[in-house]
Amino acid sequence: MEKEKRNQRMLHLVKRAHGLVENKDLEKHRQSQDAIGSIMTNTKALTYHELEIGHIHAEIVSVNRTHMKKYIILHCHGGGYSTGSKVYARTLTSKLAESTSMDVICFDYRLAPEHPYPAATEDAMQVWDYLMLKGYGARDIIVTGDSAGGNLALSLVLKLKEQGRILPRGLVLMSAWTDLTSSGKSFQTKAEVDPVLNKEYIDRMIQAYAEGQDLKNPYISPLYGDFTGFPPVYIQAGENEILLSDSIRLHRAFVDANVSVKLDVYPGMWHVFQMSPVKAAKSAMEKNAEFIYDICR
Repeated sequence: MEKEKRNQRMLHLVKRAHGLVENKDLEKHRQSQDAIGSIMTNTKALTYHELEIGHIHAEIVSVNRTHMKKYIILHCHGGGYSTGSKVYARTLTSKLAESTSMDVICFDYRLAPEHPYPAATEDAMQVWDYLMLKGYGARDIIVTGDSAGGNLALSLVLKLKEQGRILPRGLVLMSAWTDLTSSGKSFQTKAEVDPVLNKEYIDRMIQAYAEGQDLKNPYISPLYGDFTGFPPVYIQAGENEILLSDSIRLHRAFVDANVSVKLDVYPGMWHVFQMSPVKAAKSAMEKNAEFIYDICR
């Protein structure tokens, strides 16, 4: 009972904290996120190297110590395809860089509603091609993503597969948004407990990004894609998020396609809890690093 009360208090705190950031004025929402990203990752242990890839602003996050240069992590940030940035994503990219001792590249793909589907996937492909030009092989890249960034990571790899190109070494997906038809059971079962997302917000994001599109298009809802031949995948989700079904069904789709896949659902946790300063976030990042080390052997 006491554990349940503690969990309820934590979810209430997360809801209040998230409420300080979320704003129906998209520009204010985006600015609030960047402010948090800057404050939470002000550390001398890391270097943020900015670069331009055509029209795309990007940065490479590196640890200021001897680290592995052979591999690189390509991170796709979340934000419902309408918010988020490489700066806000530092709440994750910094942890990825520190836990793996690998460089992490993150990029500002064009956002909806100004730039709806397929702008984000086009930008992800441009960054992928940039890494190829810089001398990385496809097998030297681990693609990661959270929320809509998990969607984009899957969309990118599906697009590479469609073009007959070599696929990355593996994928790490945190609370991935995989089904824009919102047909998962957790939209009902977790509606009352999710402190971060609700259906009204998700519906706004869908309208901004994919209005008038076929929502079962695999590049919009990767859950409906063909995953045959995909590299190893590691999925994390929180028990208390309405997108839980998006991860559970994705895991099942990978199993059905004979892809090496693992899913961890964290008890009591919420959407992209890995950003938060909680014990479970540290544990989850260590698990991400273990998965990445395993596939890079």
